[in-house]
Amino acid sequence: MKNAVRDGSMGVRRVLHVDMDAFFAAVEEKRDPSLKGKPIVIGGTGDPTRRGVVATASYEARTYGIHSAMPLKTAFKCCPHAVFLPVNYETYVKESKAFKELLLQITPVMEDVGIDEVFLDISDISAASESIAEKIKERIRTERSLSCSIGIAPNKLLAKIASDMQKPDGLTIIAPENIEAVLAPMPVRKIWGIGPKTEMRLKEMGIETVRSLTARSLENLIDSFGISYGHYLYQASRGIDDSSLITSWEPKSISRESTFQKDIGNWQIIARMLADLTKEVVEEMRDRDFRTRTVTVKIRFADFETLTRGLTLPEPVNGETEIRKAAFACLKRIDLAKKVRLVGVRVGNLGKIES
Repeated sequence: MKNAVRDGSMGVRRVLHVDMDAFFAAVEEKRDPSLKGKPIVIGGTGDPTRRGVVATASYEARTYGIHSAMPLKTAFKCCPHAVFLPVNYETYVKESKAFKELLLQITPVMEDVGIDEVFLDISDISAASESIAEKIKERIRTERSLSCSIGIAPNKLLAKIASDMQKPDGLTIIAPENIEAVLAPMPVRKIWGIGPKTEMRLKEMGIETVRSLTARSLENLIDSFGISYGHYLYQASRGIDDSSLITSWEPKSISRESTFQKDIGNWQIIARMLADLTKEVVEEMRDRDFRTRTVTVKIRFADFETLTRGLTLPEPVNGETEIRKAAFACLKRIDLAKKVRLVGVRVGNLGKIES
């Protein structure tokens, strides 16, 4: 286990970020130990000759340049001898729930931010930060046969940055007095919320490190990126983040989409796919006791043109028949003159069913 920046006095607030290491691949290795040490690529149906993108790759596969969102065909070119596996989402969700149950035994103040990561507020735990982290890592290792990387810092932004500093199986603690020294030499892309487009724009401005970003005035950043994002870049580059952990939330929408292996021009096949996706959405709604008032259908054509059509219902519903009819009403408003690549359906304006 690694620990680059040790804990001094963490003050009042301590936020811990747990990020599971190559989670999907690690779960597959757990299911089949013979995969350990091999380059594993997970995505789509697991067939690199068909359409699909990489969901995750083991660290062995990443050494060949394979990364998430890369087309499977490209990944195969990078490493033809890799083990390609389909996404087994139900298994990953089950494992996700199991490791999160362990974390809730450490503290109930937990924000679930993804299938493989969470934030914990450990401010009120008397034990030292390093001791808490080691306990978490040991329990995940012994009880779930998985590894994780942990970052601990005075806020969520810094904790997330810290957890990524020494993957896999890393532990990095950023104390308040070390914030500037840790952030300054980092590439700006390491700041949570800076994507490739912003990174490129910053580079064009001569800004490539966090140090060079902090050298810009707030006014300059607002002029370049607008009030909201300009403020964010100014504060984030200085490690400032006052956001609280969100321990409970309701989704704004539920959606499903599917990409055809071959572009489809047959209306019946498209309609059947839409019906199947709608059924999945309705099942999740019912499992979570939701009703919806808006239904939206998305169609992406072979040339990647994407159209959406929505419908607002007169009253909240959760019946499959009503929602399917609404989805098909949306579909009828899209001219299917070209072959279709992707079909999607989303329900929004969700509300709980009153008991």
